[in-house]
Amino acid sequence: MSQASQIAHAVAALRRGGVIAYPTEAVWGLGCDPDNDEALARLLRLKQRDPAKGVILVATSIEQFSPWLEGLPLELHAPLAASWPGPHTWLVPDNGRSHGLVRGCHEKVALRVSAHPLVAALCEAFGGPIVSTSANIASEPPAMSAAEVREVFGDGLDAIVDGELGGLERPSTIRDLVSGRVLRP
Repeated sequence: MSQASQIAHAVAALRRGGVIAYPTEAVWGLGCDPDNDEALARLLRLKQRDPAKGVILVATSIEQFSPWLEGLPLELHAPLAASWPGPHTWLVPDNGRSHGLVRGCHEKVALRVSAHPLVAALCEAFGGPIVSTSANIASEPPAMSAAEVREVFGDGLDAIVDGELGGLERPSTIRDLVSGRVLRP
């Protein structure tokens, strides 16, 4: 199946409330529609991840995050624009747009505009951000290939978009937009 066909299949799965896997800049990721609570709950169950931790949203452009950035002081937009697209995840004050399972127990939402062409194409085809969390069981090493994803999750996923990792050695930096504090280097 061509990559375009795989992306179309994955987008159809996302729209049906499915959970998908795809390569990111550093590790394989799991994703779903961030507005679908059932899909979010299923993704967290598959990963055996504590719902209080929240998940990252990834997009193809800063414009796709407009609903999440409404009300954010203009001076806080500059660090986002300067670092995106790229491996920089920002914790942004939630304006009420995010579902509880996206935020977890936090008052901020984690946002990243990916420079990975496949992730960008996936978000573009979906028409908005998707969830991006490492493809692994909580506290286990993340999958580094489609074969590892299949080994860990078997038939539990609705689509796997084959592709190459982006060449980074570790997942994105996570930084608080308001304080500037780095939570994950």
